[in-house]
Amino acid sequence: MQVVANKCRLILMDNKIQYCMYNMYNKRRVYATEMDALRRSSRISRKDKIRNVTIRQQIGLEETIIKEIEQNQLTWYGHVQRMAEERLTKIALKWMPKQKRARGRPKKNWMEGMKKAMNERNLNEGQWEDRKQWSLGVGQSRKTF
Repeated sequence: MQVVANKCRLILMDNKIQYCMYNMYNKRRVYATEMDALRRSSRISRKDKIRNVTIRQQIGLEETIIKEIEQNQLTWYGHVQRMAEERLTKIALKWMPKQKRARGRPKKNWMEGMKKAMNERNLNEGQWEDRKQWSLGVGQSRKTF
């Protein structure tokens, strides 16, 4: 069952959903899709009334796919921050549009989500210079298949 669950998670990762993750509605949809895949792979119906936590324990998964996506985003963010200032990727990351915003509360952008994820993991600005410390802080470890 572990192999099937990992395949489902890899399929979700390949669909590039990690760019739109800072909307709570999107996070719920991704979590629901992941749980649907886990339930189907373990042949457990919603009618069986088994909690998601129990299914995760049976399969052996501790973290949700949302945490994995955040880890990958933080890893990429540290990678971009270590780049030279004239690189296009870094320029695009720092770019702010000059148009007027719409009325109401502004929507969360990707950078605010990164700041929140960094605060949750007690990571500070400039820590990305040391790759090993950054990957330890992010919680990323080498995965072996």
